[in-house]
Amino acid sequence: MAAQTFDMIVIGAGPGGYVAAIRAAQLGKRVAIVEREHLGGICLNWGCIPTKALLRSAEVFHLMSRASDFGLTADKIGFDLAAVVKRSRGVAAQLSGGIGHLMKKNKVTVVMGTASFKDKSTVSVKTAKGVEELTAKAIVIATGARARELPGLEAEGDLVWTYKHALDPKRMPKKLLVIGSGAIGIEFASFFNTLGADTTVVEVMDRVLPVEDAEISKFAKKQFEKQGMKIREKSTVTKLDRGKGSVIAHIEHAGKVETHEFDTVISAVGIIGNTEGLGLEKIGVKVDRTHIVVDEFCRTGVEGIFAIGDIAGAPWLAHKASHEGVCVAELVAGLHPHPVRPEAIAGCTYCHPQIASVGYTEARAKDLGYDIKVGRFPFIGNGKAIALGEPEGMIKTIFDAKTGELLGAHMVGAEVTELIQGYVIGRALETTEVDLMNTVFPHPTLSEMMHESVLDAYGRVIHM
Repeated sequence: MAAQTFDMIVIGAGPGGYVAAIRAAQLGKRVAIVEREHLGGICLNWGCIPTKALLRSAEVFHLMSRASDFGLTADKIGFDLAAVVKRSRGVAAQLSGGIGHLMKKNKVTVVMGTASFKDKSTVSVKTAKGVEELTAKAIVIATGARARELPGLEAEGDLVWTYKHALDPKRMPKKLLVIGSGAIGIEFASFFNTLGADTTVVEVMDRVLPVEDAEISKFAKKQFEKQGMKIREKSTVTKLDRGKGSVIAHIEHAGKVETHEFDTVISAVGIIGNTEGLGLEKIGVKVDRTHIVVDEFCRTGVEGIFAIGDIAGAPWLAHKASHEGVCVAELVAGLHPHPVRPEAIAGCTYCHPQIASVGYTEARAKDLGYDIKVGRFPFIGNGKAIALGEPEGMIKTIFDAKTGELLGAHMVGAEVTELIQGYVIGRALETTEVDLMNTVFPHPTLSEMMHESVLDAYGRVIHM
């Protein structure tokens, strides 16, 4: 069968790939997208979206258990884990179907199968019906990443889980060990801890949520411990002895090893890029530590070949992938998109309390040689936060003392994942402290704390 010819081929239909395909189609390009498993990728089916559905159930459960704080009564509070999971899977299924509709609407050809490069302009796809060949001058690799598994800590789905097992759990853990305290680890720790699991988190770095600002990490840790979580920093799980119905974990700290028994372990120790089987070595695409090397426009160095999303390196975030997808589609169409700037990408963690940040941490800003001004504002000083019953939290802003540029913003507390976009827009518009000070924030809202944090950096805070 003769190869089908397109203007652009996208390998992988996650939040990077499907967005690249839609944008290219909008620009008049003939596009094919190849997907091995499910439209929407990991984020939509087994990551960002279904985890938020689970965490929402945990949040409502937490609020129900606090009914008396709000002058309400709620007796015999409980949960049905299977029903919670069913809701989460339903949300994912609804959105995955929506991606199929968007592909059809934008006249993107969907090929379900496993892709590999025949040469730099030809992709061979193994489908259920046989092998198809697709050719294009522009090919976008958006194959994503999967959970890293450390030797001896491999997940088998019974006692030791990856995020996939945790999203569709066979049972409610009683005594849970979470290895790794990045966004994935902390979100699952928060979910199961809220539902009553005795939860321990082990982190090899010197603090939980190590990519966040140190002050925010410290604040979050206090809240997690208040909720009953045990946090073990600067610690490593060296070995898991698997028995019948339980695991003995060997946890090393400061050269000493302790053993603790758990009925469930969740491994969340990072990710590795899906580069295998693509035939990248055949076409000369450079791979470094399982990630494809790209420039600021997602170009691989091989003409016509691009890489976006998790496969193209940190930050491993769906919205970064989507942004890169748009950038590449516009580049292919002859437009002049802005380069992708990782420091302009916000990160959000949906544990309780929520965490959100954009730009440089205080330590990073200092390392880069900036003279900085730092402002802080606590949730306890905000009327809306108190009325919500969420007085624990903080907003921190970092400015260049010389120019007033907003270098970074870091938040912990209720709904901060929704608030952070204000600072993201501010940074994109190259706003200064003066612009933010002169902005009138509505009252009563949580967003007022963003204003107060800016004011605090310049000694003008009102409500503290």
